[in-house]
Amino acid sequence: MAQREITGRHVFIGFTVAFGVIVTVNLVMAYSALATFPGLEANNGYIASQTFDERREAQEALGWSVRADHADGMMVMRITDAEGVPVEARDVEVLVGRSTTVAHDQSPDLQFNGGAYVARLDLAGGKWVVHLSATAPDGTPFRQRFNLHVKR
Repeated sequence: MAQREITGRHVFIGFTVAFGVIVTVNLVMAYSALATFPGLEANNGYIASQTFDERREAQEALGWSVRADHADGMMVMRITDAEGVPVEARDVEVLVGRSTTVAHDQSPDLQFNGGAYVARLDLAGGKWVVHLSATAPDGTPFRQRFNLHVKR
């Protein structure tokens, strides 16, 4: 049986193919990351930071707590005050989506039933991010982002 000799040409081709695969995979991963990036939280972070403390203090003074659950195709979100009493806020808007893409974002039509906000919402299992925006009866804006874990 004849032995084949490894030449400089073979080594060059091997290195070129190996690094070509590495570079190709990196480019594909970078493109995928950028194509699915959901975007920025604020258009101008500096401007948003100028009133951050005042907005946070006003929101904390409300004493609200938020909890959301999902089961059997229904989302139930409870907003309660410091005493645990359900809060009926104004202008309640919710965006539910994945943290890595906007492809699955949904804005459910929440209805207040006297104790909680409910909406039919079909979600696959896993981690979802909920962006809540509401206004207190006294006009104080309330913004909160929290995770919702849906069982499979």
